[in-house]
Amino acid sequence: TGADRAALDVAIRLGIPHGGWLPRGRLAEDGWLSKRYRLQEMPTDSYPARTEQNVIDSNGTLIISHGDLSEGSDYTRKMAVKHHRPWLHVDLNKTPAFKAVTLICSWIDENAIEILNVAGPRASKDDQIYPAVLKIIESVHYMELMTTAQPQAVKFQDNSRTSTIKQPETVQEALEILISELPLKE
Repeated sequence: TGADRAALDVAIRLGIPHGGWLPRGRLAEDGWLSKRYRLQEMPTDSYPARTEQNVIDSNGTLIISHGDLSEGSDYTRKMAVKHHRPWLHVDLNKTPAFKAVTLICSWIDENAIEILNVAGPRASKDDQIYPAVLKIIESVHYMELMTTAQPQAVKFQDNSRTSTIKQPETVQEALEILISELPLKE
């Protein structure tokens, strides 16, 4: 109901493949979890077993909280350490949102994370974690898109030999030339 649900909701809304595990019976803090969340049921109703399996099946674990890790979030960290998976804890009480996004993006890139496990407190323990994680994970997604979709180097024609093309005299003229020459996606 908290951090992990927010990450799943962002994935669904943006069409990002998602998965993972949940306890038998599709149990969540708020009851039965909808099948729109493409999660597999564990053979047990154990939350710790679910947490460990999600750590095992990912390349890295991101834990977002407001404050120190406790209970399930700390257990998630312990499982990441146990299974030698990279993990990052972002305390939003100490890290502003934009800095958190850039930190997360750097960590993902440095550790070549392809399958990300997102964890944190449940909504009943932190009623602000869901909206905070929703915004951060969405921002991380867009930031990653920006860094992986860098436009190719723009090639300009060498006009030094021809006098028919007028060189721009103002910034506005230069912008108009650039806009007319560049493809829309760039």
